[in-house]
Amino acid sequence: MANTPKAPADPIDSRLVRKLADILTETGLSEIEVEHNGLKVRVAKTLTAAPTMHYAPPPMAAPQAAPAAPMAAAPSTPARAAGDEVKSPMVGTVYLQPNPGSPAFVKVGDTVEAGQTLFIIEAMKTMNPIPAPRAGKLVEILIEDAQPVEFGEPLAIIE
Repeated sequence: MANTPKAPADPIDSRLVRKLADILTETGLSEIEVEHNGLKVRVAKTLTAAPTMHYAPPPMAAPQAAPAAPMAAAPSTPARAAGDEVKSPMVGTVYLQPNPGSPAFVKVGDTVEAGQTLFIIEAMKTMNPIPAPRAGKLVEILIEDAQPVEFGEPLAIIE
């Protein structure tokens, strides 16, 4: 019986464990398991990631944002005086027609009724109809088909 408790400790060779650890380091693996003659040895390395910092390149973002704001503001400013903006109620992708190849829900110059579907915004794989807030004449569409839109972004002007 004295040999039985020592038996599990004796077959483990610390040199083998160190050699397996060296293999982990050399190969970049996180764990390795070896089985030989009924002895199974598994060596695993706990990886702790150092904090990483991601920097967005500010010069690239600023030029893209700067031209977009004046272009969006220019058409909206005169149109606001002539009518009410229909704004996006959510973030998503706006579509002008119900299906690809179908006619658009509305076009500039159309008279729309309150509640009539003007566009569809796809958000989280759900198609959400965007209704006209009031009856009137559609004087301007401020977005293009399949364009991403933000919450509160003007989509159209109704006079």
